[in-house]
Amino acid sequence: MSPLKALREQLAKLQRLAQPYFLPLDEGSRGSGQFLLLVIALLAVVVGLTLVLLTGTVAATGAWIPELRNRFLPGVPEQVAAIWNGPIGAVVMVLFVAGLACFVALRSKLRQGRWLPWVLLGVIALLILVINGINVGISYIARNIDNVLVAYKEEEFWKIVAIYAFCLVLALPIRAIQSYLIPKLGLMWREWLSGRMLGRYLTNRAYYVLNPNDESIEEIDNPDQRISQDAASFTATSLSVTVEIIAALLTFFSFIIVLWSINQTLALWLLAYSVGGTALIVFASRKLVNLNYQQLKLEADFRYGLVHIRDNAESIAFYRGERQEQKEGERRLDGVIVNYNRLIIWEALIQVIQRSYDYFSRFLPWLVIAPIYFAKQVDFGVFGQASIAFSQVLFSVSYIVNNIDRLAAFSASISRLEGFQGKVEAISAEMAEFMAAEQASAGGAMGAAAAAVRPESILVSHVDLVPPRTSRMLVRDLSLEVTAHQRLLVVGPSGCGKTSFLRLVSGLWPPAAGHVQRPPVGELMFIPQKPYMLLGSLREQLCYPQPADRFSDGQLRHVLEEVRLPDLVRRYPDLDIKQDWPRLLSLGEQQRLAFARLLLNSPRFVVLDEATSALDVATEKALYDLLVEREMAFVSVGHRPTLVAFHDTVLELDGQGGWRLLPASGYDFGRNSET
Repeated sequence: MSPLKALREQLAKLQRLAQPYFLPLDEGSRGSGQFLLLVIALLAVVVGLTLVLLTGTVAATGAWIPELRNRFLPGVPEQVAAIWNGPIGAVVMVLFVAGLACFVALRSKLRQGRWLPWVLLGVIALLILVINGINVGISYIARNIDNVLVAYKEEEFWKIVAIYAFCLVLALPIRAIQSYLIPKLGLMWREWLSGRMLGRYLTNRAYYVLNPNDESIEEIDNPDQRISQDAASFTATSLSVTVEIIAALLTFFSFIIVLWSINQTLALWLLAYSVGGTALIVFASRKLVNLNYQQLKLEADFRYGLVHIRDNAESIAFYRGERQEQKEGERRLDGVIVNYNRLIIWEALIQVIQRSYDYFSRFLPWLVIAPIYFAKQVDFGVFGQASIAFSQVLFSVSYIVNNIDRLAAFSASISRLEGFQGKVEAISAEMAEFMAAEQASAGGAMGAAAAAVRPESILVSHVDLVPPRTSRMLVRDLSLEVTAHQRLLVVGPSGCGKTSFLRLVSGLWPPAAGHVQRPPVGELMFIPQKPYMLLGSLREQLCYPQPADRFSDGQLRHVLEEVRLPDLVRRYPDLDIKQDWPRLLSLGEQQRLAFARLLLNSPRFVVLDEATSALDVATEKALYDLLVEREMAFVSVGHRPTLVAFHDTVLELDGQGGWRLLPASGYDFGRNSET
């Protein structure tokens, strides 16, 4: 891919990430043009406002304290008057009014607090412009200081030093405000962006479809890092880079005029030198982008491995698996080290080029100015002013050279974040399309009148069950119905698709053919073999996914007694206590707690995936009796013969696509285990 095409792609990705915060638009609108128009309008408004403020300051000081103006603003009133007397003042005012008109025209799209980011950006740009003007003034101050020192004019020297001190006093609070506003705006943006990505990540089960634990999927890895770390890095770096580019452009246009007024040859040499150096450094640093991208991924993989050890510490200790875990950790660490070793080699090469570029640039002003100075065409102060102007212009045009490693890391962050956002949005659209198609299919099969009625059963009609991203047929042309108060037991050899069938019924997997009708959301609940334990209090564990204040303390303690967890009530009388529940509770206790959660939520249909495998037969019977008492319909997967007694129908899978529906009464579990 050519560098120009790669740059265009990165800018497009940057726009897709940045624009929605500053300018939310409806799909299909001309977002790109309007966003760019507002950016240009903002700069026009800032420049116009700066000129108005400068003019007002000059007029006010001239009217009230003319001595102070003449001392600290020498030559400024004349420059301001020249701007207004020439065409520049009129052009700036026209652009100023046009910029305001753009914001007024798009005011309807900048609601819900979207004005604030633009206001902060405008204030930041205004501060940059003021600082840039002060820097230009300091270059003239430096020239005058050199001249009065050579001429031994002590009184004038102290006057100029006073002006310089005034500039510093003026610049310091401006710099402080700017240093606060930039990260503050970044923090606001990060809050919005991370919240938006988190919402989309948890919409339409995108978090489940992404399957972040599958390391064979190279496209999207470690979504947790992308939502947290990459989003924070992106927003902070985006603003700092934007501010630095604006400052570089303003510095270039301000000091190139100063430099051109000193010597045109010096200005031309500078442009040629900077363009050549930038081209060289860009060519040499193309490898950095890919290396930084890989470094982010490998660091996240290594961190995830350490988190995995922490989350499974007890299991590892039981197995005495420290050596294997150490080998896996070292494997991930080796990937980090090897890639980082390549990265520092390339960064060292880039730094050598940068240092050489910087050192040689210091000689250019001397080489060009010295001949005209010895010819007595300029005064000695021109050396200092030319050096300041040259260094400022060189710094601005060499922005890429000086920040190439940072820009490479930023580019990698853009790719990771935009790739994650695009993938999540694609999954959301795909899932929405699937659900719409499924509803349409169900409506066509049952008739328009039946489709309008809320489903009161689980209906599987001519379904082919194939795991996503595979071609393995687990079940072929399956049709069955689980009505209210009906209980279905799913059996078969290991790997035949029992749990896959539960995923299909619960809506996690789409059917390859046919359609599935399910009860409404909240009327069907899934209980896995290893229950989900969230990060929270005991109260939140029991109420999940309902709000924690949905049930009273008495209800929570009573349900714990019902599922035979009275000891838990005695151990933790305060239901708001927070513990590491997966580590603290045994699997049997977790399964009983999951049944307590189920009883509190009271769905009409329950899907149980070996949900009592860690319990004794008596406790298992007590829990199933509770479901029967609550008149819940349920679908169970299990291997215990005792489960048959709680069901009225058995779905037998053979693992080759075949299936049978049999009455539970008299079903021979032993015969099934032999098949």
